[in-house]
Amino acid sequence: MPRATTTIPFHALRFEDDLPTLHEVERRLKTFLRGLRRQRQAAQTGDDEGGRDKMDQFFDYLNEAERRKIRRRAHRYVQRLDALSDLSEENRAKLTPIRGGLPVTRVTSEHEADEIAAALHAEMPWIAPATEAVWHGLRASAREGLPGVRFTPLVLIGPPGVGKSFWARRLAHHLEVPGTKIDATGEPASFALTGSQRGWGSAHAGKLVNTVLTHRHGGPLVIIDEIEKADEVRSNKGTRHTLTDALLPLLERMTAATWECPFFQVKMDMSWVNWVMTANSRQGLPEPFQSRCVVLDLPDLTTAQLRDFAMNEAARRRLPAPAVDALAAIFETGALSHRRLSLRTVARMLDRAEALAKHPVLH
Repeated sequence: MPRATTTIPFHALRFEDDLPTLHEVERRLKTFLRGLRRQRQAAQTGDDEGGRDKMDQFFDYLNEAERRKIRRRAHRYVQRLDALSDLSEENRAKLTPIRGGLPVTRVTSEHEADEIAAALHAEMPWIAPATEAVWHGLRASAREGLPGVRFTPLVLIGPPGVGKSFWARRLAHHLEVPGTKIDATGEPASFALTGSQRGWGSAHAGKLVNTVLTHRHGGPLVIIDEIEKADEVRSNKGTRHTLTDALLPLLERMTAATWECPFFQVKMDMSWVNWVMTANSRQGLPEPFQSRCVVLDLPDLTTAQLRDFAMNEAARRRLPAPAVDALAAIFETGALSHRRLSLRTVARMLDRAEALAKHPVLH
């Protein structure tokens, strides 16, 4: 059964057909001006019904200068209400999914939080510290009756191949939330995450906003790999852009609730986004960034842990018995004892076994 959701406002936008027309705003301003004149006259002369009736025609008359002033103010007001006025029709259409708010996944009880954590721990028990941190966050979300799930952003530090990113993907699966992954060693990661400001030649929305719009979900899980290796970028004017700096307002719940997308230039509630970041070491991670996260050091995997993972994953993939026996034999005979095994090695073995199991046999 799908997990429960709550719809959050997510934005404070007013779409075009929700905006008052220019004519309507002008009418309201004219009515206000006429009423203001009457109030001032009544304050000066007393509430004389006869005299006030005689002055109605005077109050209703607006000269050309007043009409122009009202028209200018009405135009500026409508323009300011329409935060999307500078966007093309195509980009306006991209924001349509957030109209009326977006759902976020919630955990309805502490028992449900226990089930999620137990399922995740059964798959990857060697990442128990991370699972425990998430578990506490899920239980608190349920206990406090929050509309969505929240846990403190995680930084998982450990050698390559221990399953940090795989664990994060499995977490998204068990939470039933969309996930997106960013490789910090690829393109300028800060722009990949948040996007770049409209007006630049290469302006674009970032993966964070695109994930929200594509999946129509306000609480995705963002996975950032090898965050300590992200390069800093400097503009022609010397402005410095780093991934960790871009993350700081998103990792704080209060500032994330009013985060402004650089491309759409619209404030969005990103406070229900959850974060898992991976690194091979703490070196290169600034203190302000670490202070906003739970930083966990993970040990290398043992052969027994890798074997258990291979058997569990083989069962999940429903590999035939001969393929499972062959995998078990590789570990039991020590055929790979001369190699440094990692989760990536085991995953390739599983992929190969799955491919062979599905391969047609020639007679």
